[in-house]
Amino acid sequence: MKREKSCGAVIYRGENPRREYLILTSTQGHTTLCKGHMEGAETERETAVREIMEETGLTVDFTDGFREVVTYSPKPGVVKDVVFFLARLSGGTLACQPEEVADARFLPFGEALEALTHPSDRDTLQKAQTFLKDR
Repeated sequence: MKREKSCGAVIYRGENPRREYLILTSTQGHTTLCKGHMEGAETERETAVREIMEETGLTVDFTDGFREVVTYSPKPGVVKDVVFFLARLSGGTLACQPEEVADARFLPFGEALEALTHPSDRDTLQKAQTFLKDR
């Protein structure tokens, strides 16, 4: 069994009740959270920072205490772990990486939840919203 690992983040800006989450639409047509494959000896957070910058042009600050792992099989004989952190937008200008991202936008929680293609992404976003609820 081959193992793969990707890392990313639920990226947000603003405060309750106006908090918004970054949602990406891939060039393949699915709407997802920002993530990508680990490279070399990167740590999970280093991978997330690099992928966020590559895919969106944005910088973030991690919100401590949140780490969600989604495990699934993208194809026969492969098991993939995706590690999501929670991160607040800190800078940069939103710009899509044209090879992978067709669109990127910040949406309020309900709209972001509805836009996501995969149930596991919706579950991760829901957990992030709950985590941030009293912050």
